[in-house]
Amino acid sequence: MKKIINSKENIVSEMMDGYLSAYKRYFERVPGQQSAFFFKGRRKNKVSIVIGGGSGHEPLFIGFAGKGLADAVVSGNIFAAPNPQSIFETAKAVDEGQGVLFLYGCYAGDNMNFDMAEELCEMEDIRTGHVRVWDDCASAPKERIESRRGIAGDIYVIKVAGAAADAGLSFEEVLRITEKARDNINTIGLATSPGSIPGLNKPTFELGEDEIEFGMGLHGEPGIERTKMQPAEKLVKRMYQELSKEMELTKGQEVAILVNGLGSTTLLELNIVYHDLDKLMKADGLIVHDAEIKNYCTCQEMGGFSITILKLDEELKRYYNAPCHSPYYAREAIEA
Repeated sequence: MKKIINSKENIVSEMMDGYLSAYKRYFERVPGQQSAFFFKGRRKNKVSIVIGGGSGHEPLFIGFAGKGLADAVVSGNIFAAPNPQSIFETAKAVDEGQGVLFLYGCYAGDNMNFDMAEELCEMEDIRTGHVRVWDDCASAPKERIESRRGIAGDIYVIKVAGAAADAGLSFEEVLRITEKARDNINTIGLATSPGSIPGLNKPTFELGEDEIEFGMGLHGEPGIERTKMQPAEKLVKRMYQELSKEMELTKGQEVAILVNGLGSTTLLELNIVYHDLDKLMKADGLIVHDAEIKNYCTCQEMGGFSITILKLDEELKRYYNAPCHSPYYAREAIEA
């Protein structure tokens, strides 16, 4: 697998050095932590939002710290959770005395390490809480929702959490609203080709030249069905039907939509995906408040895409609509 790197041992550190050098006007490294940084322009005297997870999914997570978003990011090695000490030091660096809320995808390593970091914070009298994102509805049945993985739905949870914290809400309210956003988001994806781990010479999984896999996980975890390649409209219909059933979508429901590329699928293709998805939503009477077609949550050069739906009410819209800015995610205020 061809990768533009120097050595596999320094992939994450050199990636982080490059990012923080380019965007030094925005960010500063957490003292003593190679792979953690905070937003220099963050508001003071508010709940602090710390996000993180394994590297290799860029721009998640490093691209989502900034104005109206997360206050700090802590990254692990490729597809690996950040270590507890680094999470703890990051929390200390941004704690404003109002509490620190951790946001991360629901994976065993992340769950364990962030829990350990919370214990370290407790010893320093730093109030903490966490929201584990589990939007991948193909990864476990609804009765085992806490076993589901976090994928592109992370983006909208971070967006809402950052806005709620920036509004100066109490810790309890920021936590409640963030959990509400998490619980109204679902995602399903499909893979057309494998990704890779930089430094290794083989893909993370194998797919035949004419095969796709519905529900494939972001790291190559098995999906729910492997089939032959089909036209876009058939792929999108299958995925939309899964989401509609899972979320019990009904006529008049207002939603935000993200069509997310997994790494190598082109914007030309992703726009065709949205074209087909839009027809299905219109036929069902859904109201699309906002939509995005971007590569936000990736797996190196994995081929494929995911569809994320956030169900909105007036409260969630207020925080979704708020302005925000980072090098990879920015929006002006959306008029209600």
